Amino acid sequence: MSVSPASRMNLVQEYYFSTKLKEIAAMQSRGIRVINLGVGSPDLPPSPEAVAALNEAAANPKNHAYQSYIGVPALREAFADWYRMWYGVSLNPANEILPLVGSKEGIMHIAMTYLEPGDEVLVPNPGYPTYRAASLLTGATVVDYTLAETNGWLPDLSALSRTDLSRVKLMWVNYPHMPTGAQATQAFYEDLVKFGKAHNILIVNDNPYSFILNEQPLSILSVEGAMDIALELNSLSKSHNMAGWRVGMLAGNARFVADVLRFKSNMDSGMFLPVQLAAAQALRNPPEWYASLNQTYRQRQQKVFELLRLLGCAFAESQQGMFVWAKVPPRWADGYALSDEVLQQAHVFITPGGIFGSQGNGYIRASLCSDVAVFDEAIERVAKVL
Repeated sequence: MSVSPASRMNLVQEYYFSTKLKEIAAMQSRGIRVINLGVGSPDLPPSPEAVAALNEAAANPKNHAYQSYIGVPALREAFADWYRMWYGVSLNPANEILPLVGSKEGIMHIAMTYLEPGDEVLVPNPGYPTYRAASLLTGATVVDYTLAETNGWLPDLSALSRTDLSRVKLMWVNYPHMPTGAQATQAFYEDLVKFGKAHNILIVNDNPYSFILNEQPLSILSVEGAMDIALELNSLSKSHNMAGWRVGMLAGNARFVADVLRFKSNMDSGMFLPVQLAAAQALRNPPEWYASLNQTYRQRQQKVFELLRLLGCAFAESQQGMFVWAKVPPRWADGYALSDEVLQQAHVFITPGGIFGSQGNGYIRASLCSDVAVFDEAIERVAKVL
């Protein structure tokens, strides 16, 4: 008996890092120790208070039951307080916040809630591959919008407005941008909200990097009128070193949140209660905690700059987020060629920018999620072979 996958699976491939990690694992099995500067998985722990809250709640035998699809009030209220304190945005925790099992889950939930065959969706190029994959799986048509270094990796909204947007239903946006580290401004968000309203396009801003190497977190929801046309995803994965805990959130007006909840409630269940309570505690981290985290990332960033200069790459030192995006020098045809050579010769893996779209072909991306000593070793290896 042969059972074939649904035809929709022909639209997507296995996630690049899933396949690349298999290749690296095979090298490791042959005794080759690879330094992986590719995946952005925080290597630092959450705050001690968050870990203590998890331990205390998990020790309570009453806390192991199924949970509500909308999360406990304590978590929703903590998210609301966090948005008020750091973004200057007031949200009703009762119906304008939806906790998620990570914001990647939210991308799929939003796509399935709003998109279907016949719809078009604007996807950034370069951009996080999941926006494209989730959109394609709904049967919608993906329309790339080009991001370029010459425009600060921001979309040209005027040029987009001159195209046929009559079938476009949703636009994925992500600032601070991954992979380029570019940041948005309040003025850009104001223009983006006007663009969404003018063309009746739901704007979805994915905002997980706003606390990394950035002292002024910004939310699209701080713009007047944004709640009418925009949703925002956020996550504790990067900002609170809780990637494996899978805690994210969706914020927006009550109608949008209710729409997404209708889909979500048919797909999963509520998060483990001790994780929710620990996340609520993490959201109360003081400013000093974030400052200390960013001090560590700045030290690491300088080491990555040193490595990239050794490779002859060009980059902007003002980047935000937990990666460094750099332009490949003429010595290599593209980011794939550089990445492959460095992996094979120095046993250091750096992500080729082309996995994020054709606009990334001439770039590479290095993660800041390693200790300074690891970067020193990577620099030493590369210096020996290149």
